[in-house]
Amino acid sequence: MNIIEFITANITTFLALVATGIFAGILAGLLGVGGGIVIVPVLFFLFQSFGVSAESAMLVATATSLATIVPTSVSSIRSHNQKGNVDFELLKRWVGFILIGVLLGSWLVTRVDGTILTMVFGVIATLSALNMLLRTGKAAHYQQLPGNVGQTVMGTSIGFFSSMVGIGGGTISVPLLTLYNYPAHKAVGTAAAIGLIISLPAALTMLVLGSTPSDAPAGTLGLVNLVGFICIVPLTVLFAPVGTSLGAKLDGAKLKKVFACVLLFTGLRMLGQLFL
Repeated sequence: MNIIEFITANITTFLALVATGIFAGILAGLLGVGGGIVIVPVLFFLFQSFGVSAESAMLVATATSLATIVPTSVSSIRSHNQKGNVDFELLKRWVGFILIGVLLGSWLVTRVDGTILTMVFGVIATLSALNMLLRTGKAAHYQQLPGNVGQTVMGTSIGFFSSMVGIGGGTISVPLLTLYNYPAHKAVGTAAAIGLIISLPAALTMLVLGSTPSDAPAGTLGLVNLVGFICIVPLTVLFAPVGTSLGAKLDGAKLKKVFACVLLFTGLRMLGQLFL
């Protein structure tokens, strides 16, 4: 089958993946959220609509999301670094611990049932949504980052859980850092660099060590859906500035609350699919 025949045979999949890339890009620019927190649930439900089992859909959605974060995080790091918002000193202290967490988490993804990943993502999405809804504008709980042991746990946990559910780390690291009175803009910029540290080794691990499920969508290698990667990445990059422009015209605080409600619904729906 040549490339034209492949595209024609899977045109519905292509169109849905293109829409995913546009949606993720606009939301990333509009609300400042990482693409993974959008891409994973969209792919999870999208793949199921094509007849893929929930377990396989979550495995492929997680790995594909991590692969898409690699190129987009490079662009994001460059932008944040120009504004001086990437804390390289913190990254030097954390990089080893993040990598340990990433390698453990991504290896585990290649070995566990997809239902476990669905449960972990559902919990993280629900907690993230509640954090957006309830903690906006509230003072930090602590005045500075914890000592070496505490930071070791933070870095390892961010790498482990982010790689397990296909997100770049910002969803976990930004609220965690700001909890310790860390400047918000620097937390977002540093999270972009953390996203690259997480996504590159995690995606490679799942690409090389992952066993492709028998019902995986077309174009899947290991656990990464290459068709999804090719469709999503350029559109996410292209439409992020559109989201940024919209964000300048609309009420960002209200939009963030709307997104938090959607994320809460998504997280609870994923958990409900497991237990109801």
